[in-house]
Amino acid sequence: MPFIHIKTNKKVTAEQAHCIKSHLDLAIAAIPGKTADWLMVEVEENCNLFFRNSNDPAAMVEVSLYGKASENALSVFTSNITGILLDVLSISTDRTYVSYALTEHWGWNLSLIHISE
Repeated sequence: MPFIHIKTNKKVTAEQAHCIKSHLDLAIAAIPGKTADWLMVEVEENCNLFFRNSNDPAAMVEVSLYGKASENALSVFTSNITGILLDVLSISTDRTYVSYALTEHWGWNLSLIHISE
């Protein structure tokens, strides 16, 4: 049940947003147990986003995951995300931050899902 929120200071067309989502559908497989079937993506464009004292193209990507993931899987997924934004929006990989929030609780379909060990 991943949720990916992409904030950028660039204009993003509907076609580009769809392309990003399609690439993320494939890339999410880098995290074992995660699939496009449960992936939710939000692309927020034209943000007042400044990085390194400039408003050159940049992105902040927040990834929320239900469950756990290895550092290796997150590293591969980070590379995938930054590569997708480079290819689709021409945002340099060194101007993209990716943060991760892993949770044992997730609400869905009128209920709370909890990982019990």
